[in-house]
Amino acid sequence: MQRDVMEYDVVVVGGGPSGLATAIRLKQLCIEHDTDISIALLDKGSSVGAHIMSGCVIDPSGLNELIPNWRELDFPVATPVSHEKLAFFTAKRSYSLPYPKHYANTGNYIISLSQLCTRLAEYAENIGVEIYPGFAAITPIIEDGKLCGVITGDVGLDKNNTPTSNYQMGIEIRAKQVVIAEGCRGSLAKQLIKEFNLADKSDPQTFGLGIKEVWQIDRVKHSSGYVLHAIGYPLYNQAYGGGFLYHFDDDKVAVGLVTALDYKNPYLSPFEEFQKFKHHPEIAAVLKNGKRLEYGARTVVEGGVQSLPRVNFPGGVLVGDSAGFLNVPKIKGVHNAIYSGMIAALAVFEAIKADHNEATTYAITLQSSKLYKGLHEIRNIRPAFNAGIYLGLLYAGIDTYILKGKAPWTFHHKHKDNERLLHKSKFKPINYAKPDGVISFDRASSVHLANITHDEDQPCHLVLADKRIPISVNQVNYAAPETRYCPAGVYELIKTANGQSLHINSQNCVHCKACDIKDPTGNITWVPPEAGSGPQYSEM
Repeated sequence: MQRDVMEYDVVVVGGGPSGLATAIRLKQLCIEHDTDISIALLDKGSSVGAHIMSGCVIDPSGLNELIPNWRELDFPVATPVSHEKLAFFTAKRSYSLPYPKHYANTGNYIISLSQLCTRLAEYAENIGVEIYPGFAAITPIIEDGKLCGVITGDVGLDKNNTPTSNYQMGIEIRAKQVVIAEGCRGSLAKQLIKEFNLADKSDPQTFGLGIKEVWQIDRVKHSSGYVLHAIGYPLYNQAYGGGFLYHFDDDKVAVGLVTALDYKNPYLSPFEEFQKFKHHPEIAAVLKNGKRLEYGARTVVEGGVQSLPRVNFPGGVLVGDSAGFLNVPKIKGVHNAIYSGMIAALAVFEAIKADHNEATTYAITLQSSKLYKGLHEIRNIRPAFNAGIYLGLLYAGIDTYILKGKAPWTFHHKHKDNERLLHKSKFKPINYAKPDGVISFDRASSVHLANITHDEDQPCHLVLADKRIPISVNQVNYAAPETRYCPAGVYELIKTANGQSLHINSQNCVHCKACDIKDPTGNITWVPPEAGSGPQYSEM
């Protein structure tokens, strides 16, 4: 059976801030130059915003440039940061740390990124972008060394009944230029970075896992616009990372913990560390007598400029976190995602008008932009924490206040995150406290609040290259770390007649991609499940 074929000038894969910014800016350029370029935007979620999750405190500078009149258009950016605190947590205490002025959140807003993307999608449609939610782009179409489009559809099965993206059905969507805007650890981006050797001159990428909840709290405890960032407890030197508490509108707060995935201890559980974080007195006092409304998890890109792949190649570009533009010390990525989309849009526009295969001006313009300059200035701070939290803090202070980002050296990331995990014999198991059902909770009740939809009879979208490895390697050497690094209880050891086997509860998956990153041998590949599956976020 022959696939249906759709043709556009540009197809954008991903309905996050970078993809939407690219599509919107392209249409704006068409209006400015009195020309037309057909644009389709695909998103694997059931609606644009359904799979979007972030902290999120936004620097509005990118939005200001993309849509200068967004305030008059009733965009959901309504809670300005009123006051903030950077704290070092011990188990019982909190100590204020100096907040560097250029990291301060003055003029920024606390938002739901999922709601912002929903509104951006409406804006994009109104100016002529065709948006297709529930379209999962599975496979790139590569012909004569050029990306010519994508194939959408559901994950298929090979002759061994194993899930694979090499299937026969689906819709073929062809384009002169393809914008890859899948966010962190996108499945297409992963394939294309390998296919075109885009990371051959880059450091290995490094990632963090962010786990977040939205709570309704007592009005007397709510302080609109308050931003708290905390380091130290519970992670200390176990992993780079930290927690946050943001007070936004309607007596709601967002609380979360980001754990870097280059940690070494296989017994560490980011989910359980998040439960501990919520029990810190300063956090628990706010959450007490409150109600959990939503739960989610997503990986974030932390490598910085050292780990950026080449961002353009024949037929396509990488934007946003598909490339890795998060500013880690500022804990900001949305404005950079928007900037990258706008820069890419101009390059793609010029390439199409000139009938060029590659948007070559994208990388050139990007390297002279304030986006790149900002990332270059802070390039040494994240890798400095590989020496531990205290030396990392010391160097961050020196880099920020004395060197001011102008050090004549660059620290490098030398290993992939999954390569950092050490043998279980080097550590003792961590005995995490049982959840109390008031402040801390188990995975099952948490996943319920992610509003996941996965048909149980669909093929498993978490593909094991070798089904023996979870027991013969992961269990033997690392005490089955997938049962701990997954924040949704997807991976479970079960007893069998021959001992144990790994059971995959793929219907629990929140699409965080931690397994694709942290599996010790890289044995797990995350591919998109049936279109529209996954979390259904509304306030994340």
